Amino acid sequence: MGHVYGVPVAVTEHEGRPVRFVWERRVYNVRHIVDHWITLRSDWSPEVQEHLPQRAHWRVEAGSTVASGVYELRHDSTSGEWLLARVWD
Repeated sequence: MGHVYGVPVAVTEHEGRPVRFVWERRVYNVRHIVDHWITLRSDWSPEVQEHLPQRAHWRVEAGSTVASGVYELRHDSTSGEWLLARVWD
């Protein structure tokens, strides 16, 4: 497993893929995308929302000048928010 965080992070994307993110005032450059998958939000109702509210999950190898590891980033298509969901040291 890893440590679960669920904290908002600022992510820079290129062609829909994360290439860098800022967490605790450190910039982490994505070195390798390990895995990518899509889930649907459990609160979706076709009567209320026209579009499927998806969450894109990205497991990436990334590093800063002082830390590196494997991180799971999650993007919510409805809110546009990125979260740092999990960290493996």
